[in-house]
Amino acid sequence: MEEDFYGIDKERAHTRALELIPEAFFWSGIDELAPFGSDEGFTALSEFRRWKRVFPDKPILGCLQWTIESVGEMEFAEYNESLLDRKRIQAQLENSDFDEHQYIYTLDVSVIATGFGQLIDEGTIDPEIKPILRLAIDRQKLWAGFASQWKFKEEYIQRLQVLSRVLKVA
Repeated sequence: MEEDFYGIDKERAHTRALELIPEAFFWSGIDELAPFGSDEGFTALSEFRRWKRVFPDKPILGCLQWTIESVGEMEFAEYNESLLDRKRIQAQLENSDFDEHQYIYTLDVSVIATGFGQLIDEGTIDPEIKPILRLAIDRQKLWAGFASQWKFKEEYIQRLQVLSRVLKVA
């Protein structure tokens, strides 16, 4: 990857990523429903690339740990299946002191963009980070499901389904 390029671009992507994800939405840098189209997704992809330049031989798991701990302000071990509990999510959404945008949306989008950033740049996703990506995708589906008035809910969930499909074969 070029040292000063941080965005999403099919021209610079690994050929395997292009083969696995032909859907146009994935490659958008401006579509808010795309993994890299939001400010959060763009930032996560940029940070992943910076991290990779500093730690080229370290497993991506270290980058995800850093992302979860810094963005989510939680211990890495706390980012686990308990986050998929529907009652927990509902309680968080009902709590006016809980910042769902930061601790659900931004955190999960950052995790997703980091993992899929590896696919774009290297043509693979490390097996040890797949469960973490799956958790982020699944929590985003649940979170979107609670947004009854959000007009893009179904489209967002369909896009998350594409990411789930790709995650299984990447």
